[in-house]
Amino acid sequence: MRLLLTFLVIVSIFPSLQAQDRNKIVQDEETGKPMLIGPCTREAFSDTSFSGWFNSTYDEYDPDSVTVKEIAYNFDSVKTTIVMGTWCSDSREQVPHFFKVMDEAGYPGNNIRMFCVNREKTDSLGDVDSLDIELVPTFIFYHKGREIGRITETPMQTMEEDIYGILMESTK
Repeated sequence: MRLLLTFLVIVSIFPSLQAQDRNKIVQDEETGKPMLIGPCTREAFSDTSFSGWFNSTYDEYDPDSVTVKEIAYNFDSVKTTIVMGTWCSDSREQVPHFFKVMDEAGYPGNNIRMFCVNREKTDSLGDVDSLDIELVPTFIFYHKGREIGRITETPMQTMEEDIYGILMESTK
């Protein structure tokens, strides 16, 4: 019984310890403004420091519905890692676009990992060190653990067309 009680206490504490590492806000040394660093969830954008640009850009984006439907049929087993900077204008534009496309496609939010980096493209825990990040945002798509494509900085066409292209390449 004591072992079970100890286990339950540890299990209940562990998520709270893990959560402390997420959505960490620090001061951008260059501008003095708030900046996210390290592992983040979408909920980080509800903070007033980020919600203005995130919500307006998300609301204004109107993805092509035909392409979004094709994405919905083809993202089975695909996971995505986003590396972005809240200080970066391309991230502030493309990350809301990505979420709008994926929301409309019904993509499960638990298939998305997101890391926010500083201006040197590093995060607080070293999670992005092995991802070969040169520009942000970078969206990395994986199928069955294997990288199948990236969108780096800005899409070649539109966010939805580039995502669809990556998904189609992975099925060949």
